Amino acid sequence: MIKIFYKDKSTVVTSENYKILEELGFDDVVWVDLIEPEGVEKRSVEDFLEVPLQTKAKSEEIESSSRYYETENSIYANTNFLIPGPDEYSMETVSFIICEGILVTARQVSLRSLNDIQRKVQLNNKMYPTGYHIFVAILENRIDLDADMIELMAKELDSYSRKINGGVDLSEDFLLDINQLQENTMLVRENVVDKQRMVSSIMKSDKFPRDVYSRLNLLIKDIDSLLNHTSFSYERLDYMQNTVLGLINLDQNKIMKTFTFVSLLFMPPTLLASIYGMNVKLPLLGGHIDFIFILLIMVFAIFIAWFIFKKRKML
Repeated sequence: MIKIFYKDKSTVVTSENYKILEELGFDDVVWVDLIEPEGVEKRSVEDFLEVPLQTKAKSEEIESSSRYYETENSIYANTNFLIPGPDEYSMETVSFIICEGILVTARQVSLRSLNDIQRKVQLNNKMYPTGYHIFVAILENRIDLDADMIELMAKELDSYSRKINGGVDLSEDFLLDINQLQENTMLVRENVVDKQRMVSSIMKSDKFPRDVYSRLNLLIKDIDSLLNHTSFSYERLDYMQNTVLGLINLDQNKIMKTFTFVSLLFMPPTLLASIYGMNVKLPLLGGHIDFIFILLIMVFAIFIAWFIFKKRKML
């Protein structure tokens, strides 16, 4: 699928027909968005810009030299966009090319960040005169969405903390939920760090319009605050995980302590029963109340053992 944003008098209109590029010039087009593009759509964009588009394998490389680089008349950038799911988060790589002020984006799925900017470009095209401005706007929108995700994870973390303080049954599933939140926090941090590298590379470039650098400075500050927040959240999750493990160990120790105490209580009666169960003649035997007498001795032995443990505060 291809979506072409081009100027028509004082407005920006869209077209999903790649053949319209044959009728347009560089000054007309501001943005070409490719979503799972077909071969003919990619070739039409390459012919129009006279530059090659990146392959999917190239865009997913993690080396710094592959994430952002410039040529004589083009800028190539690749970054990951985080997609939240019901349980796990996933990463989607988006490839950006800016050539002659025209932005080209290539992706495999629909992304809210780009969809929001597309609506804004059509509603107020004066705010986005070139592909450079659109690119920076996409990064700003993406960081805002990352901040929203971090805020939601912080609320989820608070709910877990309240459950722990409220004495909720701490099962294995609860510990796995905390571990999953840790994984999601690390994915968000990785995603934000990727944007930090991107913005830092842009700020070193002399190809962007001067009016976007003030926005980039604010974006760097926002990114730094998000990184600090994710670091704090991860440390808090690590502390929470240790707390849960400690509470589970305490519960297990209480169970083992109970079993040990019960075993110790019944050791004296067991000894007495073993003695009087021997097939030899023993004292205090020969009457009809022998069973009751021995039973009373066993109960008395249990009481003595309980009293000793209680006095030494071992219960």
